[in-house]
Amino acid sequence: MNGPNSLAETWTSEPLGRVAAPVREQVADRLRAAITGLKLQPGQRLVERELMEQLGVSRTTIREAIRELSSEGLVTVVPQKGAVVSRPTRSESEDLYEVRGALESMIVLRFIERATDSEIELLQAAVAHYRSETEQHIDDMQVILTAKDGIYAVLIAGARSQPLRQLIEQIQARVHVLRATSLSRPGRAIEAVVEMEAIVAAIVKHDAPLATALYTAHIRRAARTALAAFDD
Repeated sequence: MNGPNSLAETWTSEPLGRVAAPVREQVADRLRAAITGLKLQPGQRLVERELMEQLGVSRTTIREAIRELSSEGLVTVVPQKGAVVSRPTRSESEDLYEVRGALESMIVLRFIERATDSEIELLQAAVAHYRSETEQHIDDMQVILTAKDGIYAVLIAGARSQPLRQLIEQIQARVHVLRATSLSRPGRAIEAVVEMEAIVAAIVKHDAPLATALYTAHIRRAARTALAAFDD
């Protein structure tokens, strides 16, 4: 899981254009996408000078963006070394998956209890879109993860639980890198689609025991696949 020493070896980016979002937010979004898309890998150094040159922004803006990503757990600032893409330990990864499994299984349960018929239809559409995007962009992890995030967005909205939403958002960024690692393993992306389709089918039938059991199994398979990276 060791990353290269130079940003230019794995990731280059066009200078930021003029858009409505603050420059710091644009920089953070660009780096977040590169990290979660595994273009910047765990352990990769984020050299301020290189980022300034690539993105065409000031050192202050780079540091503000790095602070934001650090608060999300995506970046770690190491004394005497600077910022690096966070590299979770195996035990931290195991804990993150356990927490994720418990929270998201509860969201599935609350969705079954509280979602409207139109939200169930949205969920079916989201999982269909997820399959389509995965089949068409099997090598583009960012596209796949974005499509899968669409399923989560529908589930969270239909669950109508602010405490669950807040807890999920707190760990989502850190889990995102592990999800990308898991889904990038050969064959795993399509397996995950099939698993999500089975979960949604159980939700549509309002079969809470089956849906939550399938979801727990889905998270455990994802965890095993992601944790295998530590053994390679």
